[in-house]
Amino acid sequence: MKISYNWLKQFIDTDKTPEEVSQILTGTGLEVESLEKVQAIPGGLEGLVIGYVKECIDHPNSDHLHITKLDVGGDADLQVVCGAANVAAGQKVVVATVGTTVYPTAGEPFKINKSKIRGEVSEGMICAEDEIGLGADHAGIMVLPADAPVGTPAKEYFKLNDDYMYEIGLTPNRADAASHLGTARDIAAYLKIGVTKPDVSAFKVDNNNSPIQVVVENEAAAPRYSGVSISGIEVKESPKWLKERLAVIGVRSINNVVDVTNYVLHDLGQPLHAFDAATITGNKVIVKNVAEGTVFKTLDDADRKLNADDLMICNAEEPMCIAGVFGGAKSGVSNSTTDIFLESAYFNSVSVRKTAKRHGLKTDSSFRFERGTDPDMTVFALKRAALLIQEVAGGVISSEIFDHYPNPVAPFEVEVTYHNIDRLIGKAIGNGTIKSILKALDIEIVAETEAGLSLKVPPYRVDVTREVDVIEEILRLYGYNNIEIPTQIRASLNNSVRPEKDTVQNHISDILTANGFNEILANSLTKLAYSDDPDHAVKIVNPLSSDLDAMRQTLLFSGLEAIAYNQNRKAADLKLYEFGKIYNHIEGKYVEAQRFSIFMTGAKQGEQWNQKQAGVSFYNLKAVVDGLLKKLNISDYTTEDISTNNFAYGLQYLRGNKMLVSYGAVTAAALKKADVDKEVFYADFNFDLILQLVRKNTIVYQEVSKFPTVRRDLSMLVDTAVTFAQLKQIAQRTDKKLLKDVNVFDVYQGDKLPAGKKSYALSFILQDTEKTLTDKAIDATMQKLIYNLGKEAGAEIRK
Repeated sequence: MKISYNWLKQFIDTDKTPEEVSQILTGTGLEVESLEKVQAIPGGLEGLVIGYVKECIDHPNSDHLHITKLDVGGDADLQVVCGAANVAAGQKVVVATVGTTVYPTAGEPFKINKSKIRGEVSEGMICAEDEIGLGADHAGIMVLPADAPVGTPAKEYFKLNDDYMYEIGLTPNRADAASHLGTARDIAAYLKIGVTKPDVSAFKVDNNNSPIQVVVENEAAAPRYSGVSISGIEVKESPKWLKERLAVIGVRSINNVVDVTNYVLHDLGQPLHAFDAATITGNKVIVKNVAEGTVFKTLDDADRKLNADDLMICNAEEPMCIAGVFGGAKSGVSNSTTDIFLESAYFNSVSVRKTAKRHGLKTDSSFRFERGTDPDMTVFALKRAALLIQEVAGGVISSEIFDHYPNPVAPFEVEVTYHNIDRLIGKAIGNGTIKSILKALDIEIVAETEAGLSLKVPPYRVDVTREVDVIEEILRLYGYNNIEIPTQIRASLNNSVRPEKDTVQNHISDILTANGFNEILANSLTKLAYSDDPDHAVKIVNPLSSDLDAMRQTLLFSGLEAIAYNQNRKAADLKLYEFGKIYNHIEGKYVEAQRFSIFMTGAKQGEQWNQKQAGVSFYNLKAVVDGLLKKLNISDYTTEDISTNNFAYGLQYLRGNKMLVSYGAVTAAALKKADVDKEVFYADFNFDLILQLVRKNTIVYQEVSKFPTVRRDLSMLVDTAVTFAQLKQIAQRTDKKLLKDVNVFDVYQGDKLPAGKKSYALSFILQDTEKTLTDKAIDATMQKLIYNLGKEAGAEIRK
């Protein structure tokens, strides 16, 4: 939200500098994100002064140049060579002195230097209107009235006032501050000064002959609806002051009538809408809902299909405006408009929010109505706008103010206790201070007891409805920085399960980051099109867009979107990881699960002069997965092949019947959904299960055995369906005391073997931690292995 410093000073009388006001706003909860100086015209006429032409003679070396002697209020006169035909002695002129940068209306800025022109010294420039940005006239130099004071800065003479624009990060709860009046209220409350509202006492109905009738059919969506008619106006360009005031806050001038409605919106926070009275068929304004699917053309010339719940402002035949959101193409003010009906309403915030979201419309009006406007401001804003329209467009007020307000909004009644105020603030600030702050905030003290206060909060403070809200208001005005840090801090012991989730997560992050991975953080909202199981997806009831209409069921596609984003920007070699939650709707219950994922794509490592560049493979990912599990001291898992909608091939590690991690190559179909055109390897870890296993880990120290290990190899013929994981599990069940490790070091499958067969070469590492192994013990163990591998896996030992 943009706020003008000069505009604020229309409401409050303060000598605080713009920087001091910025600190006050931030301290009271309206965070100033930036403060920018805004000049009325570029350059602000800095360095330009009013001068007097004492002499003007022809240049000896030119038939059109003149040599002038100027008094600019300094110790010595200036000599300036001027080419303007209308320059003459005795004139008052605008002079750009040496060193000044001038900003012409058209063209680039340039600096004035001392120079020689046709052999004569020139110490400045006598300026034309367009040369300093004051207009477009270049017929000659500007000649000022004879009473223009010599030596006066041009900025001061032309009464140019620099302004300052605050960019405020307005939080959704502070709808009351979405205007200059609302912002000024906070400053005034902090400084304990008054707020001066615009004077509308001159409002007067000249002739009450407007035939427009107003009917409010949907009072729930429009609790208050006010309006007034103005006749005999002239729609034209806005005056300079109005255009400049709007320009500071980034609002484009349209015409004098529309500019006034925009001005009052940013002035008082009350949205207005002006209808061309000639388009109000039947001289009737009806506030109602229309039939589902009704087509309505808005101001942007877009045809929109209306919902039955959209509140519309209609004439006797058709809709004219989407209430509180956007005007219609037919009923807006145009250059031919002479009579208008001016609307000022208090619309239901939920109704406006749903309508704006349905049609994807975000306007200054909907921004305020969605958050809640002041129901007591409609009539005052109408009077303010009507007087301004008369000032800039002429005309007369041709009707009494219509004000439909059957059920006035009452102030919020809140009870607060001094004990709770002191407890939540963390300091006893005194009952007198509390009451003075409440008074400054326009919060009425209805009754006081020894224990606390009964309050009435004005309806424009839509966020202050509970005791804790009032205490927050007191604290922000008292000042967060005025609450001292205690010398003692009391805390209870943390009895949460160790290690904590964050500790394990940070440990994993450290390992992955040290190995060249980058962490990503993606939105949990995603598109339903990514779901492999839409029936169990958690769908968003009121999605922001079709790309954010469901909660994610996997971390895969958020990672693929990050990969696509980087690949489109020529960053194709990626190693990424993410921690996050997935969501499902199963048997009527919403289920969250914690996951973390790993992605690898592109080259295995950067380009090197002494070796060929190779792409990442499944086994690179497998090494990372196995290494992580080993670091976490997780073992005793079983291995299965995996092939799903998202994995073209891969492995799955199971602990019991629970998935520990699935990893492999992503299918082409999944890559296509995210517009990724290169192979991606992906691992999906069950982080909840990992936490359980890590917390059960007990590390027992064992001395390094002084007895050597022994290796024996077996080459065997097995069916092609038999996996190494099956063989390893059989071996580990056969001998749990001496067998320390099993590894495969060769696999062969070809035409030299029988059909349906393949050859595995396995190594077995044996060790006895209590004594040196004998050949007899080794042979006995190997015979048991050969027997069980043959019996359970059909392995034939090859000689």
